[in-house]
Amino acid sequence: MKNDNLNIVERVKAPTPKWFKIVRTIGITLTAVGSAILAAPVAIPATIVTVAGYLTLGGTIATAVAQTAIQAEESEQKQENEK
Repeated sequence: MKNDNLNIVERVKAPTPKWFKIVRTIGITLTAVGSAILAAPVAIPATIVTVAGYLTLGGTIATAVAQTAIQAEESEQKQENEK
């Protein structure tokens, strides 16, 4: 698959490198923690709510960037040669 001319759907469906899978998992966790704090039914200090908003934003961005990362063609060829 040629990496130069991929649209967003093809990029998301393409194999993700191991490092970016780890980053994606961390981003999902940060988003979940931030969202849980924001949705808490108790009164929370404004500082914690602000930090939770940044956690949610940062986690969402990290997840989106990590999901669209794809393996380079030479690493795919190298993996095929190792098999």
